[in-house]
Amino acid sequence: MNAPLAIDVTGLSKQFGAMRVVDGLNLAVPRGQICGFLGGNGSGKTTTMRLLCGLLTPDAGGGTCLGRDIRRDAVRLRREIGYMTQRFGLYADLTVAENLLFVARMYALPTPEARVADMLARVGLHDRARQLAAELSGGWKQRLSLAACMLHTPKLLLLDEPTAGVDAKARREFWDQIVDMAADGMTVLVSTHYMDEAERCDRIVYMASGRLIVQGQAHELVARSGLSAYEASGPGLTGLVRRARGMAGVESATIIGGALRAVGTDEALLAAAAAGLAAPGVIWRPSPPRLDDVFLHLLRNEAPSP
Repeated sequence: MNAPLAIDVTGLSKQFGAMRVVDGLNLAVPRGQICGFLGGNGSGKTTTMRLLCGLLTPDAGGGTCLGRDIRRDAVRLRREIGYMTQRFGLYADLTVAENLLFVARMYALPTPEARVADMLARVGLHDRARQLAAELSGGWKQRLSLAACMLHTPKLLLLDEPTAGVDAKARREFWDQIVDMAADGMTVLVSTHYMDEAERCDRIVYMASGRLIVQGQAHELVARSGLSAYEASGPGLTGLVRRARGMAGVESATIIGGALRAVGTDEALLAAAAAGLAAPGVIWRPSPPRLDDVFLHLLRNEAPSP
């Protein structure tokens, strides 16, 4: 039996002036999944999230979130969705606890003080309850924002690039919390530019120019990409990488982890390029394509797949 859908929209479109930001988007996300939302800047991810939670009204199309119509039930829907924006949106001159208490009262939650105390403990902010929000680092502000959008116990969480600009430890801890929430049945739609985060998602949706281009599990997107890759190890790779970028069949070439990685869509041309880059002590080997290769390929070729 198929899982019920937390998000089920078709033909979703939104235009600002002459610019169509979301263009006929169809999106279905089963309940309890973590869905990674990928795409370049300006691809329509943020506008889509605002349409889903009722902050914007679509010009065309429609559907449901959590079984509620995104047009008719927008007000009720916002009480069942948690939305974390890209930028820190709480009050810098209030303490951590004061910010959460304000949000709790806005939602008219019962026993707001107890709810805030519980949330502070849950996200590890108890020791910073009396600290001004302005004094928090990026990682702690991120935790405070997550706490604020979780106070009303939403069933669907929309996270718009929540870990941008925070350190690796904070990102790991944040994602551990996301995984725990999904295990408890919450649905999460999260936009990110980090491939290690995308690989932790149950499924991935990639947008470009307001349109859905590909979707599926990470290994499925890699398998369907049509990409091939070669890696070289040895001395003098910084000189070889410039030559590689200009060769037929090489779509991208870069040095990662001390190895030169070349990627393209034509395996024969790529193998020929590797042979043409032979050098003393340099060893070339075929390498499986990775999700970051697929992401960069899509960014370079932003056209809908057939």
